[in-house]
Amino acid sequence: MPFILSLDEGTTTARSALYDGQGRRVSMESAAFPCRYPQAGWVEQDALEIWRAQLESARAVLTRARVAAWDVVAIGITNQRETTVVWDRSTGEPIAPAIVWQCRRTAEYCTRLAASPEAGEITRKTGLVIDAYFSASKIRWILENVPGVRSRAENGDLLFGNIDTWLIWKLTNGAVHATDFSNASRTMLMNLATGDWDDELLRIFDIPRAMLPRIVASSAFVGETAPEHLGARVRIAGIAGDQQAALAGQACFRSGLSKNTYGTGCFALLHTGGHVPVSKNRLLATRAASTNAQAQFAMEGSVFIAGAAIQWVRDELKAIGTAAESEALAISIPDNGGVYFVPAFVGLGAPHWDPDARGLITGLTRSTGRAHIVRAALESIAYQTRELIDAMQADSGEELSELRVDGGAAVNDHLMQFQADILGKPLVRPVDVETTALGAAYLAGLATGFWKSLAEVESFWRAERRFEPRMPAGQRERLFAGWKEAVRRAR
Repeated sequence: MPFILSLDEGTTTARSALYDGQGRRVSMESAAFPCRYPQAGWVEQDALEIWRAQLESARAVLTRARVAAWDVVAIGITNQRETTVVWDRSTGEPIAPAIVWQCRRTAEYCTRLAASPEAGEITRKTGLVIDAYFSASKIRWILENVPGVRSRAENGDLLFGNIDTWLIWKLTNGAVHATDFSNASRTMLMNLATGDWDDELLRIFDIPRAMLPRIVASSAFVGETAPEHLGARVRIAGIAGDQQAALAGQACFRSGLSKNTYGTGCFALLHTGGHVPVSKNRLLATRAASTNAQAQFAMEGSVFIAGAAIQWVRDELKAIGTAAESEALAISIPDNGGVYFVPAFVGLGAPHWDPDARGLITGLTRSTGRAHIVRAALESIAYQTRELIDAMQADSGEELSELRVDGGAAVNDHLMQFQADILGKPLVRPVDVETTALGAAYLAGLATGFWKSLAEVESFWRAERRFEPRMPAGQRERLFAGWKEAVRRAR
């Protein structure tokens, strides 16, 4: 039986999954790797650890499923976006730690740039708000702070890539240096209108074009893996940033369809078809993963800390032993007791874009217990999502009829019900919440004829549960007003 292999490289975990001809996940394996925090606001990873974890999980899923590499029709790759790797073209060794998308080391530079005469042109060309989130300022930081590297970059001896590009380079033993439009659109170096690296943006950030990968379609043959990695040569035929892949995995290939992914961060995307969205509420325009030559776009709202807040409660406060325990603890009390948790550990993303905001827990009284703090951490995810959806509706001028949800935290029934309540809108959870990996598989399968059409792929989408709002409107707005006051204090 033939399969599609999906490599899903997230912020803390590298997953690999196999899918059959019906789009069903038959096996998944994962391997974790650490983030490091050398200074306040800095977040780094070892790119070689990421590569080893991804290869380990890919080999493990083939072994567990008893599938040989020659039974894999193609590989789809999806990845944490914006995380920046620079490596030596000859040796394949990174010249510095990978700067993770959450890292705020370039926030001061971005604040200055946002106040410059060039700011409007940058946003117009890229669809992005100037922020340390995106790759361009990270590349610039490496070139300016790692001794002796700028001349090497200008000579073409150093290469840049987000994690998709890094994995493709390693899988092909350096034969392919490429990214796709969805990832390229998150660098702040690609012109949305042309779909190419922009010379003016490269000048502003002082980044040599020689470092940059070739931009390819999200669903197309890119190259083959070297046989020693998986046991045979396998075609790489799908690439998409994690949120665009999740949009595809939710079968949101058409204008007007939307999804929200609950992962380390939280990301709401609205597909806008061939129309480049323009936001008045500080949301982003980005490329969606396209299955043909026609450019597709999406409007996106990004929350930096969502599931990571639960990880912090678990790992730093030791309030829970596992993330799964958060649900039982949250429902052990009737409400949050007036406690709000704003997880602005690395500032606030959309719609605030405030790099100087910092996390706080407010409303504490002598009767506050760990259950209140855990519940408030869960509720913070829903409140931040409400901010994104409110902005998205204001920009689009349309009310969302429902929101498709996915990601690890989407399995938490209490969170999903509270999300429906605080939005006042139904949520629909699919059978397979790992839609990021599924979307990458769809892109690879469509490129290779494993699946024949979008209609076939769309027919695979199945709802597992629908959450209807139950909270009275007055209560909903009182709770949300409390959240907005907590955010004001955090800022």
